[in-house]
Amino acid sequence: MAEAGIEQSVGSVGDSYDNALAESIIGLYKAEVIRPRGPWRGLEPVEFATLGWVDWFNHRRSLEPIGNRPPTEAEAAYYRHSEHTVLTA
Repeated sequence: MAEAGIEQSVGSVGDSYDNALAESIIGLYKAEVIRPRGPWRGLEPVEFATLGWVDWFNHRRSLEPIGNRPPTEAEAAYYRHSEHTVLTA
């Protein structure tokens, strides 16, 4: 990776916090899609299942900590609110 000029970590050197979120999402994805729907007969069915799961995860999954609404809806509300917020010095 270093030869290609790619950073190996986005966090500080030696900590694992930068990978924790990705690893938890990957684990959830495997538990909800890959294992229950397998065995897979090729790459294309996995790709389509992945697209469906990501769409559900972002657009239809209801989360209690953000008011029982999907992440994209909460994000849109955040940006609508922040557009009207005036910063003061």
